[in-house]
Amino acid sequence: MKVQVRNLDKVSIIDGTGDVDLYSSPLLREAMLAEIKADGPSVLVNMSGVTYIDSSGIATLVEGLQLSRQTKTRFGLFGLRQNARSVLELARLNKVFVIFESEAEALEKIGSVQPFAGV
Repeated sequence: MKVQVRNLDKVSIIDGTGDVDLYSSPLLREAMLAEIKADGPSVLVNMSGVTYIDSSGIATLVEGLQLSRQTKTRFGLFGLRQNARSVLELARLNKVFVIFESEAEALEKIGSVQPFAGV
């Protein structure tokens, strides 16, 4: 897995590419938690390059969501492929995360998301 962080107009975008599994999820976790702790108003995780995600990857995303609530940071996902979307739906986490279809939609709408959105 490769993880890259971009900043666009006070929004941190974390681009993940490859499999998010037990071995690679710490890379995503490190980047995600660092951006949330950096006290920026919004963090988005770009899932369009994620080819596979297992329970440890889901746990990493949930940890990011929990920390974002504590720090009142807006947090969202975008670009989910069908396999990742299915995993979130099976766990009913699609109701917990703020999910956007594209980067353009995410950048347009993240500012209106309540920092503590979700369940």
